[in-house]
Amino acid sequence: PALTRTIQQLERILDVTLIDRTSRSVELTQTGRAFRDRAQALLRDLDLATAEARGQRELRIGFSWALPDPWVSEVIAAFEEASGAMARLTRRDDISASLERNDIDIALSRRPLAGEHTASQTLFEEPRVAAVSSRSPLADYEQIDWNELSQHRIIINTTSGNTRPDLWDQQHRPREVLECDNYDEWITLVAADKGVGATPRSASSAYSHAGVVFVPLADAPLVPLYLAWITQRSNALVRQFIEAAAMQILTSLTDPP
Repeated sequence: PALTRTIQQLERILDVTLIDRTSRSVELTQTGRAFRDRAQALLRDLDLATAEARGQRELRIGFSWALPDPWVSEVIAAFEEASGAMARLTRRDDISASLERNDIDIALSRRPLAGEHTASQTLFEEPRVAAVSSRSPLADYEQIDWNELSQHRIIINTTSGNTRPDLWDQQHRPREVLECDNYDEWITLVAADKGVGATPRSASSAYSHAGVVFVPLADAPLVPLYLAWITQRSNALVRQFIEAAAMQILTSLTDPP
């Protein structure tokens, strides 16, 4: 009852209907959804402003899965030393939506993020490996050809994955595709031998699974790692992280083997 009275009071102040109420359901109106989304963003900005005023500066870095290490650890260490702020890694399945909602300040993604005010840059690319069940005959292969992989059912993480049927040429596109929503579902399906998958090489060490074997792929397209942010919310910390990431890439290219 107290919550209902508060919402009714807010509706009277705004002179709009925020919620449609029936005897069986309560749903936000279109105006209510828009107001909620904007209010959530304002409250997050207020929390951030309060933390900064208290000297608790923090950059929220979103990722979906499998960040290349030690690269990401070195970038975070360089950023924190240069800025005096703290970096917090936050895993999100739908990284694009999290960035739009201001749940995170900057995103590391395996796929390009589209948005009216989203800016991004490609950091680097890394080799792709096959993921197969330990019960599959493919687990004994030393290497699998990219086009040979497509002869099997391909498991695809549609939300945050980078493998998709159009990466193969028309002649070799997979006949069977099994879709899932996140990396955890994807690797579980592979372990259950429901199909095979492809993933960045760094995932093979970051996300091991007793039922999954990672096998090198020949002639597979490389997997890019993107850095994305909202231009309208870019601030000093975002810019410093972008600089730290770029500097770490430059360092890795100039370091002797």
